[in-house]
Amino acid sequence: MDIFNNSTFQLLGQGLHGASKQQKNIADNIANIDTPRYKAKKTHFKHTLNESLQNLNLQSHKTDDRHLDFGGSQKGVYTTVNQHTTFNHNLNNVDIDYEMAELSKNQIYYNGLIERMNGKLNSLQTAIRGGR
Repeated sequence: MDIFNNSTFQLLGQGLHGASKQQKNIADNIANIDTPRYKAKKTHFKHTLNESLQNLNLQSHKTDDRHLDFGGSQKGVYTTVNQHTTFNHNLNNVDIDYEMAELSKNQIYYNGLIERMNGKLNSLQTAIRGGR
């Protein structure tokens, strides 16, 4: 019996993976705030967690090859780049206020996942020790 093959651990692991990928993209965006023509990256992963929680079996019908599949290659954590906006004089689209707010939200989300993972591991530790 594999005690770590639990849907809660898997969901928490997916969330941690997505949050760490988002942290990297936000850090890249902030680091390149003055880079000419740099376009901000955005991480998408919460839809996968919601889908896993609801166990939905969504079917998609693509009318264009550029559309994303629901269950295809874009499932999980992926990154997109918005090429159609410009906020700065150097054709860069990084908004520092937005990025800092996203950084704070992601840190709170990540810390919440870590706390939940610690709670699950502490529960297992208590069970292994016989309730002590």
